[in-house]
Amino acid sequence: MVSQQLVSILWLVAIIALFYFLLIRPQQVRQRKHQEMLKALKVDDRVVTIGGIIGTIAKIKEDTVILRVADNVRIEILKQAIAQVLSQAEEGERK
Repeated sequence: MVSQQLVSILWLVAIIALFYFLLIRPQQVRQRKHQEMLKALKVDDRVVTIGGIIGTIAKIKEDTVILRVADNVRIEILKQAIAQVLSQAEEGERK
């Protein structure tokens, strides 16, 4: 009887550990990398937003950035809406 309880507790612990390593931990790692990327933003970085807008950072504010998307066209977006920073290699492929 005691062994059945121990087995069921071990199964529960194993399932919790599986969820942690397959779902929770990878999400935390992605979120940490995204936060580091946002902290490293600087003026003149080419970025892509979550919505697919490509632009160059013209100004950085506390929670927002101003993107230059075309000549004399600037938009203000939340920093959290930036999906990635384009590297120089990616820029060369686009042109």
